[in-house]
Amino acid sequence: MKAILVYIFVLVIGLSLGWVIGMDGPTWNGLPVTFVCALLAFAINWIAFIPSWFAQTEHYYDLTGAITYLSVVACALVLTGAPALTSLIVAGMVAVWCVRLGVMLFSRISRAGEDVRFRTIKPHFVRFLGAWTTQGLWVVMTTACAMVILTSAEPRPIDAFFILGAVMWAVGFICEVVADNQKNRFKANPDNQGKFITTGLWAWSQHPNYFGEILLWTGIAVIAIPYLEGGAWAALISPVFVAFLLTRVSGIPMLDRIAKKRWGEDPAYQDYARRTSKLIPLPPKPARTGAEPPAP
Repeated sequence: MKAILVYIFVLVIGLSLGWVIGMDGPTWNGLPVTFVCALLAFAINWIAFIPSWFAQTEHYYDLTGAITYLSVVACALVLTGAPALTSLIVAGMVAVWCVRLGVMLFSRISRAGEDVRFRTIKPHFVRFLGAWTTQGLWVVMTTACAMVILTSAEPRPIDAFFILGAVMWAVGFICEVVADNQKNRFKANPDNQGKFITTGLWAWSQHPNYFGEILLWTGIAVIAIPYLEGGAWAALISPVFVAFLLTRVSGIPMLDRIAKKRWGEDPAYQDYARRTSKLIPLPPKPARTGAEPPAP
């Protein structure tokens, strides 16, 4: 019952955000376009859940996420009509990001055969459905600022907000792509079996891919600032939500627990964790000198 109530709450939050940020914008059959997009995000994930439940597989979870992003963006553009150049560019930003990430994650699970996070969730109908419902919320929350831009009734010029936000998005996207590629190459080397990566961007940040993701969504939020009025200001929850989830809930905390379980007693890992920034890429701290052992 608790799980059911939680996922109903998740649904209400997502649909409410979709309504609020678009209530002063264009409508479709009397409904804000952004609300229709939010409904679509949940519907796609529920439809994908049905065969996944019967097959007891999470194989297409991340791929469904990418399809959801693309569908929501397309829905916003089609229902709003005559998109401005800035809207098309932002739509392209979201599309490039989700296709790249979706393909990478789908390839990874295809090689691994499973996503261990779902091992204890799949047998339980409500919990498994909840994971797909939560993905719908993830799409709604992260695209909130983009949706405001894509459904804007007034075309806006490329201004300072757009340029600054686009630069932030580009830097974040490059950082995420480079970090993921570096880690994938590291894992593909049999000599690195059971080891942790400390090279490339990972020498400057323990989670550079998450830094990139937070930065790129913040960039889209900066682009959206001139579009915000009335309830649309609620869209600024987008980068806050991404940062909170990745740094406090399912991103860094989960990976840190796994890393400590694997290498927590390894002095080399202890030294790496002490010297390396948790999120923002920064030059590593100086190595310890003398015979003083690493802190436990």
